[in-house]
Amino acid sequence: LTLARWIVSRENPLTARVTVNRIWESYFGRGLVETAEDFGTQGARPSHPELLDWLAVEFMERGWDLKALHRLVVTSRTYKQSSVVTPELRQRDPANVMLARGSRYRVEAETVRDIALTVSGLLSPKIGGPSVMPPQPDGIWEISFSTESDQWRTSTGEDRYRRGLYTFVRRTAPYPSLTVFDAPSREFCTVRRSRTNTPLQAPTTLNDPAFVEAAQAFATRIVKEGGNDDDSRLRYAFRVAVSRSPDSGELGTLRAALARERQHFRGSPREAESVSRRAGAELAAWTMIARALLNLDETLTRG
Repeated sequence: LTLARWIVSRENPLTARVTVNRIWESYFGRGLVETAEDFGTQGARPSHPELLDWLAVEFMERGWDLKALHRLVVTSRTYKQSSVVTPELRQRDPANVMLARGSRYRVEAETVRDIALTVSGLLSPKIGGPSVMPPQPDGIWEISFSTESDQWRTSTGEDRYRRGLYTFVRRTAPYPSLTVFDAPSREFCTVRRSRTNTPLQAPTTLNDPAFVEAAQAFATRIVKEGGNDDDSRLRYAFRVAVSRSPDSGELGTLRAALARERQHFRGSPREAESVSRRAGAELAAWTMIARALLNLDETLTRG
């Protein structure tokens, strides 16, 4: 009991400082203390020590209210800045340590999956329950496990489209799309994840079975909900994927891509059936547009 009281004592601000730093990192991609896992003498010094102290005190004085702390951060001028960066700022402060602009960074691995499912309309809102086994490339578990009772059995129904948080993880054969987007191996506690940009990430969002299925569903949604003409559908698809309308150049690029895909699939009906789940050349063309939109950097980037 004495230890518990000391952890949240005003004379020991470490707990409050660590908590507000982690919340700050979740919104800005970088904590006020970059080494969120280490506040000791070997950790990084805070970039804004007075701000860190003030946030910690506010957190304690507001009764350790996490909801109030989140609201404080997201309603601040710092958080509401534009993420557009000038050449001068990029040169002077490439990592945005000084917070002169809004933060921009790729979302976490689980959220990459959640975005694809949300945009496609497949995401299950179900909360809680056991882990699930969504589609993954063939042969992953066969490398490590060969018994009949210990195989990856792809979930069906609603469980197939659960959030990335619920994906079953085995350390010796991790779910590949999570690994590609820097999810930890879970062999040890990880407070701060690394973010990389590797050549494997784009092929994953283009070709992984779960993302292909999301693209097919997104194409169906575009045709069903996007309007009666190509431009209306393209604008709708772009807005759903990246939360803004396309400019004239982007719309022209999408229009040309759609025309190329239509021409290709009309001349390759078998390929069209495999891409669109036997729905024909038109839906196959829209599926390719959907795949491209789900693979955009802007779709997978918070900023």
